[in-house]
Amino acid sequence: RFAVSVGYWKDPYIQYFVRQAKERKAPEINRGKLEWEWEHLTGYYARVHGVSYLIKAFLEKTECNCQIVNLGAGMDTLFWRLKDENLLPRKYFEVDFPMIVARKIHNIKSKPPLSKPIMESHSGDSLLIDSHSLDSSRYSIVGADLRFSSDLEEKLKKHSLDIHLPTLLVAECVLVYMTPQQSANLLKWAASTFPVAMVINYEQVNMRDRFGQIMIENLQRRQCNLAGVELCSSLDSQRERLLLNGWENAHAIDMMKVYSFLPQADVKRIEALEFLDEKELFEQLMQHYCICWASKDSSNL
Repeated sequence: RFAVSVGYWKDPYIQYFVRQAKERKAPEINRGKLEWEWEHLTGYYARVHGVSYLIKAFLEKTECNCQIVNLGAGMDTLFWRLKDENLLPRKYFEVDFPMIVARKIHNIKSKPPLSKPIMESHSGDSLLIDSHSLDSSRYSIVGADLRFSSDLEEKLKKHSLDIHLPTLLVAECVLVYMTPQQSANLLKWAASTFPVAMVINYEQVNMRDRFGQIMIENLQRRQCNLAGVELCSSLDSQRERLLLNGWENAHAIDMMKVYSFLPQADVKRIEALEFLDEKELFEQLMQHYCICWASKDSSNL
């Protein structure tokens, strides 16, 4: 919310989910990835653009004849932003803990700029909404625990998940909170369920070096346990996890590399927004997060 208010990128919807923070954030945090003092890891400019680039590439390849499943979506606003750009998939699903989902649904119901786009994109029978789920023809929110994939599949199918449609799964700082076995089960379930699929995973990497250890210690001090951090030891370990769980092709790059790939005119624009004092710290932060993506493609998209 703070990064949006300063002008790093446009998101007219985040204001309806998140109150404006009173304290000022350090520039390397807005541009990069981590704020030591925050309980939850939050993504900023490079993450938003990097993940968005891959999502749009998938939508383009499938000509939007696909579905997106956003795992651990929290207060994400992607559905509304895609609708504004006329890039909605056939169906967009979000999954999170029932408590988070209840909060999001309450915001949607009470704020017309959020509910109106859902009504506009809805067709057919009446829209279903209760405290822990929302189901319209184009957008669904499901309250479920990602650590139990059979429960997840059952709930998604109730909301018209079509396993034959090309499917994109997005997980941003989600798998790292699950044990290696739990995240393996989730990835295996997705790879074996959808004949044509892609997964995007954004999270920590290079966590075995001194900088990574300090990050872990800082989080532990705030009672934030990264149960799956051992799989974040390198780009290779991130790729291997995907390949070992049924995905055919897998790639991983750190966020410093992502940052160097972004349109340079826009990078110059955001670098002028706030003075970046600690270039070295910024680079270290960026080298400790990555975007991984993998695909399974029976129809050669």
